[in-house]
Amino acid sequence: MNTRGNKRLLSLDTLRGMDMAILVGIGGIVETLSEALNWPFLIELEKQFHHVSWEGFRFYDLIFPLFMFLSGVAIPYAIHSKVEKGVVKTALLKKIFTRLIILIVLGLIYNRTLRNGFNDVRYASVLAQIGVGYFFAALIFLYTKQVKKTIYWLLGIMGGVTVLHLFVPVPEFGAGALEKKANINRWLDTLILGGSDPEGILCMVSAIAITLMGSLAGYLLRSVDLPQQKKSVYLLLAGSILMITSLAVSPFYPIIKKLWTVTFIMLTGGISAVLLSTFYFLIDVKGYQKWTLFFRVFGMNSITIYMGNKILNFKHSSNFFLGWTNTHFTEEWGAVCTAIGILALQWALMYFLYKKKIFLSV
Repeated sequence: MNTRGNKRLLSLDTLRGMDMAILVGIGGIVETLSEALNWPFLIELEKQFHHVSWEGFRFYDLIFPLFMFLSGVAIPYAIHSKVEKGVVKTALLKKIFTRLIILIVLGLIYNRTLRNGFNDVRYASVLAQIGVGYFFAALIFLYTKQVKKTIYWLLGIMGGVTVLHLFVPVPEFGAGALEKKANINRWLDTLILGGSDPEGILCMVSAIAITLMGSLAGYLLRSVDLPQQKKSVYLLLAGSILMITSLAVSPFYPIIKKLWTVTFIMLTGGISAVLLSTFYFLIDVKGYQKWTLFFRVFGMNSITIYMGNKILNFKHSSNFFLGWTNTHFTEEWGAVCTAIGILALQWALMYFLYKKKIFLSV
């Protein structure tokens, strides 16, 4: 399959931007609206903006794996395009390793390592998991010349995680233990990291799998041998198969985000593929692009808004401009105005960077 298409995917930037906007701002608006209006529909919708406590799935559980899937989609565009231009693999290896180190360092900063004076350092983080997933997925894609072999790697990783979850005995609890305080993830993290961590060792291994799923999707979309409509259909079918398989297997192998079980990987990978298929068809195939700017400014500076939302006090700034709403409206509607102000300020900052062509590219 010829994969020399390098045109930037607006759908990728848009979907990634929507993912980040939901994380940093839209979720807060939904939450405050549900409290202000007290409509049953909004109350149920608001529940979807919180992680499930253990087993099961809610919409908010998709945010992180969707981002990792989309980072994988970018791999063929970022790596194979350079290989085709004659860039040596050692130079690319240096670049993706540097990316890994930068994301680990940013993750440490996000975890308040500097603020805490390097005390009680938490090494695992969302950004470190993204870095590890991208690094190994990129390595596999860089040194694997056939898509079939990449699929073998993907199946091997998912098979290995499944074996660990279901068949390797956890000390004191036995094999197949998938409870909050009795699971192989917790045991490994305690052994290596000194304590259980939601972005721990085995979760990082699982992250490689969903990033590889994204890289295979990117390989498909970058190909020039297939019509665009067929690419969208193939993505839709692949995503649907993954979701159906996950739900069919889940009674025996539960969907648990905090353990990144393979059923969770397949479900979120499937949903991600379906979403990308839909966005790709509407934006890149049909050309419905005018509405995408709002999300694209987030998507093209996703790490910046993620870090900025932690470091900058957007709520304080929103209250600075909209504090009067707390006295002129009810407390609940004042909170809605504050939440809208937070998202507006975040977007304004990202739009400024977008117009100045300032992007944090890691």
